This record gives sequence, C-alpha cells and structure tokens, in this order.
Amino acid sequence: MLRGLAGLAGLVAVLEVLPHTGLVSPDYLPPASETVRTLGSLLAEPTFWTALGDTLTGWVLGLAVAVVAGVAAGVVIGSVPVLRAVTASTIEFLRPIPSVALIPVAVLLYGTDLRSKLLLVVYASFWQVIVQVLAGMQDVDPVAEDTARSYRFGTWGRVRHVLWPTALPYVMTGVRLAATVALILTITAELVIGAPGLGHEIAVAQVSGAVPEVYALVLVTGLLGVAVNLAARAVERRALHWHQSVRTEVTA
Repeated sequence: MLRGLAGLAGLVAVLEVLPHTGLVSPDYLPPASETVRTLGSLLAEPTFWTALGDTLTGWVLGLAVAVVAGVAAGVVIGSVPVLRAVTASTIEFLRPIPSVALIPVAVLLYGTDLRSKLLLVVYASFWQVIVQVLAGMQDVDPVAEDTARSYRFGTWGRVRHVLWPTALPYVMTGVRLAATVALILTITAELVIGAPGLGHEIAVAQVSGAVPEVYALVLVTGLLGVAVNLAARAVERRALHWHQSVRTEVTA
C-alpha cells in the first residue's frame, strides 16, 4: 500500500511540475493543484451531485439487471448440455459485438433517456457474467455429480449443493468484471449520447473550454472506478470466505 501511495504521489508531482516546464501548455494540462481546486469548487455545486447521482443510478440499475439475467441464463443453459450446445454459437457471435456499436440503436429507441444508457450497460455487462457462469457450471467435478445422482438429488438439489458452490467463484469474478464494464459504459453513454450524468458534464465542460473542470471530472470518474473495484473485491471476499483462494489470501 505504501508503494502504491508513493507511486500516486509521484504521479501528482509530475502533473504539477510538467505544465510549469513549458513542455506541455497549461491550457491543455493544468497543474494538479488547479485541478484539485476546481474539484473542490465542484463539490460545492448541487449540479455535480445531481450528475453523480444520475451516473450511479444508471450504473446500479444496469449492473443489477445484467447480473440477475446473466446468472439466471447461465445456470439454466449450463445445467442443460443440449441447451448449452445449441446456444454456444449464438453466444460467441453476440458477445464480441462492441456495445458502442449499439449507440445509434439506443438513440433511435430511447433518445437521451435513462433507458438508452441501460441498454448499453446491460448488454456489455451481461456477457461478462454469463460467460463466467457457464465456465463455472462446466467446471463441476464429475465425481460430485455422480454422488448427487446416487443420492437421488433433484434438479434443484443438484443446482444448490453441487453446481452453485462450484460456479460461485466464477460468478463473483463475472460480477467484479461487470461492475467495471458497467461504469465504463455508463460514462460512455453519457459522454456520447448526452444522457444526464458525469459523462455529460465532461462533454459540456469540454465544449465550453473549461479545461480544469474537464480534468476534475475525469478525476472523479477515476476515483469512482477505484471505489467500484474495491467494493466489488470486498463483496467477493465476503461471499467466498469459505473458498480456498480467499482463505489463502487472508492467511498471507
């Protein structure tokens, strides 16, 4: 942690000194101190908190829908071999399509409404979850499955006691990845489509030439990404407290 903080302090020092050396114009890269002062003034404005709330609303709703849909679809498809074989090619065809390619569709359908943002966020995050769930369902120990059959477990019993404990580490990995992707697509939708949020505020600041405000808002999105990643890892450790990887990490 100390090394990480030292590296961060070094980066801040470089960003503070570089504009004063003449190598980069302060018109394009303001000193770090000016960016921090601008951020302080933004924190006192109600419009900033409204934009932050809009961004978090789109992120939370989109991530929740993607996780629920991805886990449900992954468990159903992964537990039925025929269904998995039938849908494999479709999943591999749809998954690589960039979410930003759906921006024209989202605008045509919903304009700059929250729903256009959710369309992009859900589409991008859904694949992160379902791919991990399918990998977890495929990683089930055949001996454990045979044991469940010998004890005459029903479908729900197999899912609850055999499939789900094996797939859960994969699920949490998918949720962690989806949380980051959802935040990226939320900001992207706001920036490109003009949906309300931090991305929209960045676009407005850029058009108006408020360079320090642009950097301050970008800094906020970066801090938000760090917070999302830390929160996702904390949830993952708590959900997998019984798993070997987490126990080893805690012991170390």
